[in-house]
Formats: sequence, C-alpha cells, structure tokens
Amino acid sequence: MTDAAQTAVPIIRGAALRRFGGGVYPILAVLIALIAVWYLAAAWMNSTWTMDQAARAGTSPGFSEILADTMSQDRPKLPAPHQVAAEFYDLVFNKPVTSKRSLVWHAWVTLSATLVGFGIGTVLGIVLALGIVHNRAMDLSVMPWAIASQTIPILAIAPMIIVVLNSIGITGLLPKAVISAYLSFFPVVVGMVSGLRSPDAMQMDLLRTYNASRAEILWKLRFPASVPYLFASLKVGIAAALVGAVVGELPVQQGGLGARLLGGSYYGQTVQMWAALFMAAILAAVLVLIVTRIEAGLLKRMGLRQ
Repeated sequence: MTDAAQTAVPIIRGAALRRFGGGVYPILAVLIALIAVWYLAAAWMNSTWTMDQAARAGTSPGFSEILADTMSQDRPKLPAPHQVAAEFYDLVFNKPVTSKRSLVWHAWVTLSATLVGFGIGTVLGIVLALGIVHNRAMDLSVMPWAIASQTIPILAIAPMIIVVLNSIGITGLLPKAVISAYLSFFPVVVGMVSGLRSPDAMQMDLLRTYNASRAEILWKLRFPASVPYLFASLKVGIAAALVGAVVGELPVQQGGLGARLLGGSYYGQTVQMWAALFMAAILAAVLVLIVTRIEAGLLKRMGLRQ
C-alpha cells in the first residue's frame, strides 16, 4: 500500500464513523429518553393500584416494593417497556403463524386489507387527479367534494360502510379495503394534482410550440414532473390505508390488529393492546420504507436522482 493510501484510509474511516455516528447517536439519545419517560409514567400510573391494594391489606410497602409491583402488574394502566417487549416476542415468535393468537397472523389480515385498499385508493386518486387537471368542471366540482369527504370522522363512517356492504352481500376483505381506500385516495389526489400542475408556463409553451397533443404533454412533461409528488403522497396514503384497515376491523371482529386492540380493551389486556400497537407501527414503517425504496429506484432510473 502506498503512503497516500495509508494516509487516506484513516481519514475515510473517520469520516465514515462521523457520518454513521451523526445519524445514529441522536436517534439513540431520543429513544433512551423516551424509554426513560415511559418507565417513569408507568411507575406513576400503576402505583395507584398498588397503594390501594396496600391500604386494603393494612400494609405500608416501601418504595422498592411499590416500584417492583408497578413494573410487573398483570393488567397495568400503562405497561412497562419490558412487559410490552416480552408480550410482543411471545406473540410473534412463540406462536405458530397460522394461530389466531399470533400477531403475525393478525398483521397479515390487516396487511391484506391495507394493500387492496391502498391499490384502490391510488388508482382512484390518480384518475380523479387527471380529471381535475384536464377538466375545469371536475376541478370546480370534484375537488371540493374530495376535501369535504375527509371532514367526516372515520370512526363514524366505518360502521356505516360495513353495514351497507353487508346488506348487499359484500363481506370479508372488501369492506375493510373500501375504508382504507377512503382514507388513502385523498393524499394521492392532492399530491398528483400538485405534481401534474408543477411544470411552469415556459415548459408548457415549448411543447405547444412543437404542436404536442394533450396526451403527449401528459406523458412527456406532466407525468414525469408529478412522480416526486406522487410518491410523497403515496407514503402518506399507505400509512392512512393501514389506519383505515385497523379501524375497519373494529366493528367486524374477524381478525386483524384492530380486532386485537378491541379485544384487549374489552378484557383489560393492556399489554396485548400495546403489543398490537407496536406491530401496527412496525408494519407502517415497513410499508413506507418499501414505497421509499421504489421511489429511489424509479427516480434514479428516470435520471432525477444520483
């Protein structure tokens, strides 16, 4: 190895460590702080039950006894992080994935409705955006209705959708997918409309100078310009679709993370509820990461990113 190479290796290694540490250390610091606050909140919220039990028994437990009890209650108001982690591990790794006690099985039920609803919402959002951009009547009529639709609380409309679809014989996956599509189409509409309208007047005039048709303007200018906007809205849309699937499972109770949450609330199984919440959060993070990876690959292929 040459002297220049020997000198460059420590410099490159130090730069890599600084880059790695600069991204990881702040995240670890925030994570440790959140866990510490979580433990303090769990001890404070769960101590009420411990003190009540001690008062009924006529005893006076010490601080260490109170703290130990608040960290190990079967049905705590707020479970400690280690309780949630143990429950999550048990329901994910110690249960067969085909068992209805497995979080993996419930996550698959929720994921299937999420993906179907996200697909429906994405297609609907893109079609509506194309109509809004190319038709002034749709711009004046459809867009206000799309905005107004998002003012209706999803908890109020979800049971109505389930009941109406069940009355015409549509059950199972599709009603939950419709609720997911209802939440996910709006971000796609807004993002796609913004993207399709993002080319400036000079670019539009240039294509008109070459006598380009509306279809050619769409495929050669508007659509490529809209891709970054589309993927930004898809990240929001897929997270909203997951929320819609979870909400759609609440009145149905046929499996899924939503059913798991509701079942835990019925029987006071707060640890089970928090484990299901973490599974939903992990599922959302994975879905957004997949969309991000697809975006990076597509933009690189289009020459918009190195």
